[in-house]
Amino acid sequence: MAITNATEPNTAETVRQKIAVLGSTGSIGCQTLDIVRAFPDRFQVRVLSSNSRWDELARQAAEFLPEYAVIADRRYKEKLTAALDGLPVKVLAGAEDLARATGQCDAGTVVNALVGFSGLMPTVHALRSGKKLALANKESLVVAGEYVMQLAEENATEIIPIDSEHSAILQCLAGEPGKVKKIILTASGGALRNVPLEELDCVTVEQALAHPNWEMGAKITIDSATMVNKGFEVIEARWLFGLDAKKIEVVIHPQSVVHSMVEFEDGAVKAQLGTPDMHLPIQYALSYPDRWNMACGGNFDITECVNLEFSKPDPGRYPALATAYEVLRTGGDRGCVFNAANEAAVAAFLAGRLSFTAIRRTIEHCLDTLSYGGLPAVEEITDLHMEVTRRAEAFLADL
Repeated sequence: MAITNATEPNTAETVRQKIAVLGSTGSIGCQTLDIVRAFPDRFQVRVLSSNSRWDELARQAAEFLPEYAVIADRRYKEKLTAALDGLPVKVLAGAEDLARATGQCDAGTVVNALVGFSGLMPTVHALRSGKKLALANKESLVVAGEYVMQLAEENATEIIPIDSEHSAILQCLAGEPGKVKKIILTASGGALRNVPLEELDCVTVEQALAHPNWEMGAKITIDSATMVNKGFEVIEARWLFGLDAKKIEVVIHPQSVVHSMVEFEDGAVKAQLGTPDMHLPIQYALSYPDRWNMACGGNFDITECVNLEFSKPDPGRYPALATAYEVLRTGGDRGCVFNAANEAAVAAFLAGRLSFTAIRRTIEHCLDTLSYGGLPAVEEITDLHMEVTRRAEAFLADL
């Protein structure tokens, strides 16, 4: 097999890739636009969106001149419209407009970097319209993985993961005919990995947000501290790679250098290593199956990697992992309940309304008290999400 060096895309012979960047003002969205800036002849931005940061969205829209700028929070539509007055950008507002623009725009690739349940319907609309989906919104697969993967198959389109762990697995599997024995998801352990268990109930929001390796949004950083995020990634891996839960393992790797590994049946283990920087997995999702010269992000020097550590996660510190495996085993609506309860609890924690350990108790309460049901139709999932949110809020009010 010939081995060639990765090169920059041959822009003289290729058409600019039209992309929609959902959640463009967040961490993943901003880094996606870094790559667009690095390859101006390779990309054309057609949709940008933000939840409420209308001012940053306006700056991005003025720079990239997309067809649509969508602000999810309708309260900011007038401000965004005024800021973009005179520019050839259509301003839309609300979740329904975002989902509609995702499906109807002429972008061939959708980068879904939305946070939480809000990312599901844009995922659905992107796949229904046959667009390639570069997915950072893991909740789409946690809530409705079976349905989402079925949509991709029916519409003959691709879902390329942006999460560093799943990108690493995809890279390890590229061109690999060997049968997979298991995949190994690495986890940093989050900001509180060294805090004594008896002190977790008293940690502050600031402590939980102080991730030692990654710069991420507030919610995903809290999810990293509880390990709910890794539990979500276990579920995501099951759907992306079609593996039984027994073939998905999690290990604690504090340095975040090995992004994940694949063990094959012959005993060989392949790993993808790199700096804790999201530019590489984002660029790989956009260039897949090709590789381009790295446009931005830190260079990796293996000689600086000393004392790489790996250990099994402590179930007493990270009970959310066991919850994720149980959710996978049970199936049906459990993923939606798991996600909605967590979203409500994390929002309450960030607002100073409950303790860190109460996040776990809220999730367990909702899973225990909401009777099991099969996976609802996608149009009904929003109703279930709202019902779980109400149930979680009622529980939180009693704490």
